[in-house]
Amino acid sequence: MSGTAFRLGAERGYPLAHAGPDSRISESLVNSVAAVLVGYGFPRIAAAEDWAALEAALAAFLYNPKEQ
Repeated sequence: MSGTAFRLGAERGYPLAHAGPDSRISESLVNSVAAVLVGYGFPRIAAAEDWAALEAALAAFLYNPKEQ
């Protein structure tokens, strides 16, 4: 990742402990992330399946999977 500085030895902040449904993962958040991707030259998201996949990817990054 050119131009991105990572602090070596920095403690990870993610993924978070899973605490159940999170209202912060909203349609507005997913739309904002999609807009950032478009701003960086990625294609617009049009298909419902792609919106769902983006939301799932955000949740997977943010939270540990539920313990089974």
